[in-house]
Amino acid sequence: MDKIIITVVGKDTKGIIARVSGYLYQEGINILDISQTILDDMFNMMLIADMHDCTKEFGEVADDLRILGEEIGLRILAQKEEIFTKMHRI
Repeated sequence: MDKIIITVVGKDTKGIIARVSGYLYQEGINILDISQTILDDMFNMMLIADMHDCTKEFGEVADDLRILGEEIGLRILAQKEEIFTKMHRI
C-alpha cells in the first residue's frame, strides 16, 4: 500500500471536500480515512489515502493538490506516510 497524508487548511467555503475527493477519485487514489473540523470559520482536514492504483508519481499528485489549494484559497499539503510518521515521532 502506498499511503499518503493530505492536510487541508484555510477559510471554510462550500465544496472543499468535494473538490479534494473529486481530484483523488479522478486519479485513482482511494480515501482510507478522513477527519475534518471547522473552528471559527477555519477549515481543517486530514486525510489518509492509498495511491496504489494511481498512475501519477507522488510529486505530481502533491503539486496538483497544492495548485488545487491555491485555486480555492486553501493550503493543501501531501506527504508520504513514512515521512509524515517520522516527522511526528517523539
